[in-house]
Amino acid sequence: MSRSSIFFTLATLALFFFASALADVVVLTEDNFEKEVGQDRGALVEFYAPWCGHCKKLAPEYEKLGASFKKSKSILIGKVDCDEHKGVCSKFGVSGYPTIQWFPKGSLEPKKYEGARTAEALVEFVNSEGGTNVKIASVPSSVVVLNSDNFEEIVLNGKKDVLVEFYAPWCGHCKSLAPTYESLAAAFKNEEDVVIANLDADSHKDLGEKYGVSGFPTIKFFPKNNKDGEDYEGGRDIDSFVTFINEKCGTSRDAKGQLTSNAGLIAELDTLVKEFVTAGSDEKKALYEKIEEEVGKLTGSASRYGKIYVKAAKSCLSKGGDYAKNEIQRLERILAKSISPSKADEFTLKKNILSAFA
Repeated sequence: MSRSSIFFTLATLALFFFASALADVVVLTEDNFEKEVGQDRGALVEFYAPWCGHCKKLAPEYEKLGASFKKSKSILIGKVDCDEHKGVCSKFGVSGYPTIQWFPKGSLEPKKYEGARTAEALVEFVNSEGGTNVKIASVPSSVVVLNSDNFEEIVLNGKKDVLVEFYAPWCGHCKSLAPTYESLAAAFKNEEDVVIANLDADSHKDLGEKYGVSGFPTIKFFPKNNKDGEDYEGGRDIDSFVTFINEKCGTSRDAKGQLTSNAGLIAELDTLVKEFVTAGSDEKKALYEKIEEEVGKLTGSASRYGKIYVKAAKSCLSKGGDYAKNEIQRLERILAKSISPSKADEFTLKKNILSAFA
């Protein structure tokens, strides 16, 4: 093995272990479940499915739980995607989602959790079963809090697409919406041009009246090109919100905040790439220059994606036709591990764009 290969392997392993150490909720799989659970610490495990509405509603509460026990050496808070790891879920008798089970230290014989699905109730249960005395940690919100001082600066910024929830603290529907809205903000927190915000319109009645708010919650979208505000009239579930933001803002994320397979793709460049892939050696060089030229015309996030196209084309020229396929496989191995959201974005974008060259 070459020195560069050894270095890359060590760096990848270091990245994996570092990211795993930082995770509040440990992602469990077929490969690591019995290495993490039933060992030298008690474990609470959520068995979930990505499409499950109750699981999505639980997600922010479960993240609070994970954050609360982050520093505990005697407790593990984990989760298993049962769509991806059916064997594990079947082994422990999971038949509905979410199923939450407690595994005592040194045991793979679980006890089913039957309590309320709130961070408070979950923390109380884990403290009772694990002999700990942990308090609930406050999890930083991804929702931007608006007031009379920052409203214009944030909402009327012509470089940002902004979704605003006008709410009242006493409003029951607003309280019901809060976990979903928090999940939406978390899903798009890495999008520099997208802001998910809220305003207490009971305390700031003047702003509510200015934008025609007569009931709570009222949700309005303020795109870059229309700062008068457009009423949001879609569903109040996470998938409806995510679809709306993707369509309006040109983003490509799912409800978990992960980039989709369409993220980063630029139709005009994909057309050139198709020609590039089938072209002869001399023609490839001319098409590479054409790709460079087109990328030079791009602005904003498209310009950033375009640079990945240029780098991929250059690597294909210098390293041969199998470069894209081999690099995609390498990236998929990394993405299968626990890595930071920013790194996942970086590698997913590169993989998506390389797919056009494969």
